[in-house]
Amino acid sequence: MAKKTLKKKVSQKPANKAASPAAAVHKATAPVIESARDIWLAGLGAFNVAQQEGYKVLEEGSKIFEKLVAEGSKIEAKTRKEVQGAVSDIRSEVESRVLGAKNQADAVRKQAVDNWDKLEKIFEERVARSLGKLGIPSQDDLSKLSARVSQLARQVDELSAKPAKVAKAAKASGKKVSAKVGKPAAARKTTRKPAAKSAS
Repeated sequence: MAKKTLKKKVSQKPANKAASPAAAVHKATAPVIESARDIWLAGLGAFNVAQQEGYKVLEEGSKIFEKLVAEGSKIEAKTRKEVQGAVSDIRSEVESRVLGAKNQADAVRKQAVDNWDKLEKIFEERVARSLGKLGIPSQDDLSKLSARVSQLARQVDELSAKPAKVAKAAKASGKKVSAKVGKPAAARKTTRKPAAKSAS
């Protein structure tokens, strides 16, 4: 563009042969200076246009950026909602499976305890039968016998305490009391019965 303008100016002015060399130099450099000035002004204009376009681009870029931020916020909220829903679904699924496994483990444990109790009872019954066949008393027989012995021991203690009380009372009254106190001779005779054999 500058070259075309320079050529125009050079071609429009006819050369003056009679002019001085300084004037000739001035005339020759004038179009170049003017062209340089035009180039400088064109550069300033381009810079100004670029700056204005840059501001427009920045404003549009800022608007686009704000629009992208708003869109990103919407997507983030939507994604977070979907993720929370998925996590909630997974959590409830895991909790239900854990609860099911726990219930199943409890059922198995209860069944094992029940089976062990049944096995223990069967074993005890068989051992008791075997001991009964051998004539060895069972634990139940021994418990009954022990209770009966305790009861008889109490009765003996009570009976042995009665003559001492009667003797004491007789001393206090001054009467003589025989060792066999309280009942006539016929009543004192006791018949001993053989001990009953325990059923095995």
